[in-house]
Amino acid sequence: MPDAQEFGAEFSDFRRRVDELRTARALPSHERPSLLDAALFELQHVVDVLWPRYEELTADSSRSPGGGRGDPQEQQLLRALFQRLPIATVLLDRDAVVRRMNFTATQLFHTRAGYATGRPLTAALRRDGQAALRSQVAAVARGEGDRSLTVWLSQPPVHGEVRVTLAALRPPGEPHPAVLAAFQPGVAGPGVDQGAAGAWAQESRPDLGEVSRHAELLDLVDDTAAALLRVDPAGGGPEAVLAAAAEVLHGRFADWVIADLAPEDGPGNPRRVVALGPRGAVGDRTAPLAEQDPADCPVVVDALYDGASALRVSPVDADAFGRDATGAPVLVREEVTSLLCIPLRAGAGPVLGALTLFRTGGRGAFEMAEAGVADRISRHVALAMARTAERAPAPGA
Repeated sequence: MPDAQEFGAEFSDFRRRVDELRTARALPSHERPSLLDAALFELQHVVDVLWPRYEELTADSSRSPGGGRGDPQEQQLLRALFQRLPIATVLLDRDAVVRRMNFTATQLFHTRAGYATGRPLTAALRRDGQAALRSQVAAVARGEGDRSLTVWLSQPPVHGEVRVTLAALRPPGEPHPAVLAAFQPGVAGPGVDQGAAGAWAQESRPDLGEVSRHAELLDLVDDTAAALLRVDPAGGGPEAVLAAAAEVLHGRFADWVIADLAPEDGPGNPRRVVALGPRGAVGDRTAPLAEQDPADCPVVVDALYDGASALRVSPVDADAFGRDATGAPVLVREEVTSLLCIPLRAGAGPVLGALTLFRTGGRGAFEMAEAGVADRISRHVALAMARTAERAPAPGA
């Protein structure tokens, strides 16, 4: 009990220091570097002192009669602490997949914490920093010590350098360590000019490129919804809905748009209903994908049967979308640089199908914000599919 009281007192002091850092964010930009240093020091204090003590208290509680996973109030305090950290902080697994993201990080990456969970954080980075982050996260998870490196965010408004500090921690009751990543926009690494590093912090004007991109994505959602509303609920069925959505997305949002229907009424094989390739592609290029069995595409199977979405940038697994009739991996043959595969599901209902999008060649990879837009579109498509299925005429009517 005294140990728990001592931990609670130290934790309360820590929360007061965090509150002071939060209020100090209003200082002029040239005075903020010292605040970032202090925030990093406090973050390291969590990793080195508070978290190990919390693990000890949890272990003692689990050994005591009627013990569990520790005091729920203490766990709630730790969760609140994570969310209130004044710097962008993300909890990653050893593969750089997001486990938890605090509020400041959601603002930095322009995404919702719930959407980012379970997706690779590297999708939000420029391609030349993705492999470096994956390697450093894996090294930290293996116990090779804390690391710090510079990466570049791919989505606006941040295109400059962002410093990320990685530290290992072991969540209570879990066999493998996790990695805590702290991102500092506008903070230069060793040898980087501080004037350039502070450019992001000093920039407060709206980014015209960002505004234009948001407008384009909003128009995409609007045009897709309009196309779905024009589909006759009494004719065509889900196939007509998928074809209408694919026409809007094709070329404008993705070079390839592929749609598959889930098996109806119990076990069976999924069915491919749409396969649109790059503009100007000859028929023999799109026909193999149109005739491919969706059951041979691992990412489609995961979407249809597990409801798992996938965002892959520079896909490592060449067989993620299966092979063509000649045995060549589809992703290699079509030079796919990024892919999105999203289950089509209305709310908590069953998965009705899967929508797969490819970008190829020199086109920019899918960003996390774009994946969020595609996720919203998939819900609209699923709702329209359910509507047409309900109003379709019965056979023989």
